[in-house]
Amino acid sequence: METFQGIGAADGIAIGAAVCISTRIGDIYQIPLPSTEIDAEIARFQQAVESSRQEIGRLRDRVGTELGDELAGIFDAQALVLSDSSFLEGVHEHIRREHVNAEWALQETVGEIQARFDEIDSQHLRDRQEDLRHVCRYVIRSLRGIHLHQLSEVQGDVVIVADDLSPSDAVRLGRENVIGFVIEHGSPTSHTTIIARSLNLPLVLGVGGISHKLADQVEMPILVDGTAGSVVLHPDARTIESYRQRRRERQLEEQRLLAASELPPVTLDGTEIQVMANIDLPEELDDVRRYAAAGIGLYRSEFLYIERSPELPSEEEHLAIYRKMIEAAAPNPAIIRTYDLGGRKIAREVMETQENNPVLGLRGIRLTLARPDIFLTQLRALIRATVYGDLWIMLPLVTIPEEILEFRRVAEGVMEQLEREELPFRRDFKLGIMVEVPAAALITDILARYVDFFSIGTNDLIQYALAVDRSNEHVADLYRPLHPGMLRMLRLIVRNAAEAGIEVSICGEMAADARMTAVLLGCGLRRLSVSPRRVPTIKRRVRELSVEKLEEMAETCSNLATAVEVNEYLRAQLGESVENATA
Repeated sequence: METFQGIGAADGIAIGAAVCISTRIGDIYQIPLPSTEIDAEIARFQQAVESSRQEIGRLRDRVGTELGDELAGIFDAQALVLSDSSFLEGVHEHIRREHVNAEWALQETVGEIQARFDEIDSQHLRDRQEDLRHVCRYVIRSLRGIHLHQLSEVQGDVVIVADDLSPSDAVRLGRENVIGFVIEHGSPTSHTTIIARSLNLPLVLGVGGISHKLADQVEMPILVDGTAGSVVLHPDARTIESYRQRRRERQLEEQRLLAASELPPVTLDGTEIQVMANIDLPEELDDVRRYAAAGIGLYRSEFLYIERSPELPSEEEHLAIYRKMIEAAAPNPAIIRTYDLGGRKIAREVMETQENNPVLGLRGIRLTLARPDIFLTQLRALIRATVYGDLWIMLPLVTIPEEILEFRRVAEGVMEQLEREELPFRRDFKLGIMVEVPAAALITDILARYVDFFSIGTNDLIQYALAVDRSNEHVADLYRPLHPGMLRMLRLIVRNAAEAGIEVSICGEMAADARMTAVLLGCGLRRLSVSPRRVPTIKRRVRELSVEKLEEMAETCSNLATAVEVNEYLRAQLGESVENATA
């Protein structure tokens, strides 16, 4: 039995068989070969190509059956690479001319092709580069004799162990027989983490080197505690039973919370708080009503893209999902955020640019306005969806009023077009913005003139305010929601919204932490949006608090020097620690 400690990022306990997947192909070394082995090496390469072709074919058939021929076409493009005679002959030529191993010859050939691609400004060739990289991984793994197991081959429950995992992979795997994730890298506020929470799957991050431990083993028994952040390989019977008992206790607690979820979230001194639901995947819609959420406070519509990546959803697909959101939220509002895409979150066929610092680049509302040919599809569907109920449209990463005015101009053009087409819609929908950039927070008194509501996105606001990359484990300890500067910004945003008479809510991960509820209410927030399964917990916490006392505490906290001092003060006032929530 071997225990590892990481960061608990998504609650729950999973006990199953570990399946290790890797995005790395590792180091490739040049191995000289004698002349007598050249033909055999070429034959070995060809055998790996054929094995990879079969692997891709199986994936293509499976995706075609489950998701349709359009998505299966991705694998057709990869299969074409393995049938390209110039590519194959290039590898053969390196083996013959340099007397080297196939792995080295393949790497050299791929490098040469990519260098030629880089010299040509063609979107089509950039797409082919991605196919080439994927194909190279297949062939290298085959040359090394690594069998890529299908999850369906593994009996029972599976825990995915990976060096890294994209949001789209998390969605795909989470809909298989997967019951948990262990990832070497990542952040508690990353989109992969959000997906794991949406699927209610335990996740532990920051378990360095664990994928190497499992690289040569299949179906190793594993235990994952996504709350405590612990991972146990080969757990013994006593440990398994101990964790099962812990899981039963948590399930009983969840049942008690669910039974009380219909109770109104009203503070001890009579202040009513709206607790809404953040939605990422359609699977969560049933939970909006089950946990009696006060509507949908955030639908991250980019996950509709991520599920279909690299394809873009059609207008009718957008409309269908937005109708479901609105109907699930009724009679409360459904707040749908336009695509927050860009940088790492969107495929190159949409971006058409390579950015050195995508987090500060063409993303959010900037990309929406720069590429209306792409985003008009979404905007048409959003405006058409207004006929189904109370839809609020929200714009991400707004920093200046001009972005709001330009969006309104584009939206007006869409409405005129819909009128000509005699398609029904309503003009009286609410338009709001995410406040997630410090510059926007500081001018919320001005921005409030142009919108109907604010929603505070603390994930990015903390990142930008503290200059801390939330996906970088080297500075994770500096990502501190209780930094006095953050508390001052929250109070400023709330005050400016109140003076303008518009709604304000908070939808970042900070809102989902019950240890933060007292601080947020003290800062003046009365509308919190969290993942559906956190709604009962936050409601219960609200019923334990008194707003009058909290407002005085929040003012004191904003005048302290550090997050550590804030935590110590809150611990003294509330009799509990929020220390784990400060990092």
